[in-house]
Amino acid sequence: MDLEVGQIVLCTVDRIVGTNVFVKIHAGTKEIEGCIVTSEIAPGRIRNIRDYVVPKKKIVCKILRISGDRIDLSLRRVTQKEQKEIKEQDNQEKSYESILKSVLGEKSGEIMEKIQKRDSIYNFLQNAKENAKELESLVGRENTKKIIDILKNQKQKKAVLKKEIFLTTTKPNGIILIKNFLENFKEVDIKYISAGRYFLKSESENIKKMEKTLQKIILEFEKEAKIRGMEFSIQKK
Repeated sequence: MDLEVGQIVLCTVDRIVGTNVFVKIHAGTKEIEGCIVTSEIAPGRIRNIRDYVVPKKKIVCKILRISGDRIDLSLRRVTQKEQKEIKEQDNQEKSYESILKSVLGEKSGEIMEKIQKRDSIYNFLQNAKENAKELESLVGRENTKKIIDILKNQKQKKAVLKKEIFLTTTKPNGIILIKNFLENFKEVDIKYISAGRYFLKSESENIKKMEKTLQKIILEFEKEAKIRGMEFSIQKK
């Protein structure tokens, strides 16, 4: 599983050396070393670094740079929402591993290793709920049915992703034009906030897929707004 700049990752603190914190990034079957400098631990002055990080503690970080074998991370740039989502995914991944072990028995270790070379077990099985072909190629039709049945019977909390946008036009019939424009986008919930401001809201059990879908919709928004001569922007927080 490849790592990318901007990605939010689960890490385990390995050691603290001077002003650097070294962590192990959990990336599929591999554990890759990353580094956090003191200024990226928390905002403001840090009196005692061990108030934030201690060896063996699991933390959620953002990848800032990848330069050869060096990976620079940030702890302070991760929001509480992102921390919660990644930790929930980690808990769900453990549950998914248990399902694979219960269905596949001794073969589960080998299968999980193959899955993790492609993606995380969490993402792989989330996608398998909608398209089980890849899972079937690994474990066969009968075992796939057993796994999917268990997954679908699990109660899983849906994640919610929101983006605030600004959309306006100077044309006389602007309100009608914007209303017609927004009605074209059925894949996402759109809520009016105030003049020109709207929330795009999407819910899904598959966070990764939801983020890609919302990003695609935003690009379509931008393209269509330009064609119609409307002003469009994304509110950055």
